[in-house]
Amino acid sequence: MGGIAVLAKQAGHRVTGCDANVYPPMSTQLEAQGIELIEGFSPEQTKLNPDIYVIGNVVSRGNPLMEEILNQGLPYISGPQWLAENVLQGKWVLAVAGTHGKTTTSSMLAWVLEYAGLAPGFLIGGVPENFGVSARLPQTPKQDKKSTSPFFVIEADEYDTAFFDKRSKFVHYRPRTAVLNNLEFDHADIFDDLAAIEKQFHHLVRTVPQQGLVVSNKQESLQRVIDKGCWSNLEYFGAGELKASDGWAIQNVDAQGRFDVFFKGERQGNLSWDILGEHNRMNALAVIAAARHVGVAPCIAIEALSEFKNVKRRMEIKGVVNDITVYDDFAHHPTAIETTVAGLRSKVGKARILAVLEPRSNTMKLGVMKSALPASLQEADLVFCYDANLGWDAAEALLTIKDKASVYQDLNALVAAITNAAKPGDYVLVMSNGGFGGVHQKILDAIK
Repeated sequence: MGGIAVLAKQAGHRVTGCDANVYPPMSTQLEAQGIELIEGFSPEQTKLNPDIYVIGNVVSRGNPLMEEILNQGLPYISGPQWLAENVLQGKWVLAVAGTHGKTTTSSMLAWVLEYAGLAPGFLIGGVPENFGVSARLPQTPKQDKKSTSPFFVIEADEYDTAFFDKRSKFVHYRPRTAVLNNLEFDHADIFDDLAAIEKQFHHLVRTVPQQGLVVSNKQESLQRVIDKGCWSNLEYFGAGELKASDGWAIQNVDAQGRFDVFFKGERQGNLSWDILGEHNRMNALAVIAAARHVGVAPCIAIEALSEFKNVKRRMEIKGVVNDITVYDDFAHHPTAIETTVAGLRSKVGKARILAVLEPRSNTMKLGVMKSALPASLQEADLVFCYDANLGWDAAEALLTIKDKASVYQDLNALVAAITNAAKPGDYVLVMSNGGFGGVHQKILDAIK
């Protein structure tokens, strides 16, 4: 919603917005864009008399401002529908869907198109460091001063649209190029099982035109989606298990994380970069395939990715004190936690990793994934879990790794325990999809 607000502001509208507990980097970005941010949901805000209220999916019935909007019969629309009608219509939309990696992959794709001179618009659920903003309208390419770019990259979320529209957000976007990055069970608060999510992903596939392209991970759950019907061009990508002749594949990964990119058996180039993890190699492969669909040669995409700077809150170094490095990462699903820790392990070798976890997503709060937590943290040397406001016992869930795991309900006690345990040469990896009470800076200050 913050990104949509930025796009509306750039389009020339006056934009105000309200929310509870807004934190950086989105809060600071909104302020920098001159967007008026109001704390809370007071019915008094109707006195601003806007032309339309754009409603995010965090708003539900019972919200005092929403109730006032309904009582007065004021005009409202969902964020995704407003976006589709006012920004995406007539554009070549490149949508990135998947349980994991949407933000990073869409950031990579926007950067590749920018590097290639295509000046795309984009809407991303994070702040790509190559751009410094999470959203912008399409720009005028340097080589074409007469018209704006037709391309728009969007992070395509499967979460529901709004309280009055229970379809996944991505059905509104109508992409010409669709990336299906991966698919696992998540969002237990709105989906009963994996099959329900697969059905929504197929709704997305149904909207891709015949001349469009679906770029899909060669994964069992996504294969079931494709098998329901695909009417567009289709290219698969995957790791070593994907035959080189089948689509996009990676080979010859070296100790520094460099790797060769192949398409249908033909080597396209070697990517050398500082981004960690096998999951990010898969993200890069999908991006190279999607960019090729809009005319970016794989060699140019590989060149661009070598200069990709990642996204804020994705393995972002928050500081180094006394030779102790503190990272911030958005990981909250056990699979994302596992791949994040594994990626850091591949970089730091035998150095100690102190994993600091706040399981605060809706799915984690419901306890659906709690049994998978211990395995996801195996690569960490010590685990510190903050379980305030959980509906289940984190200490019990982590019993199988109790020799290295500790659980805290008080943030200050958590910080003290991490500070006492940390030694020079250690890496503190903080994982949460929220602000986590500013714990990163608290840890750095305490160590100092």
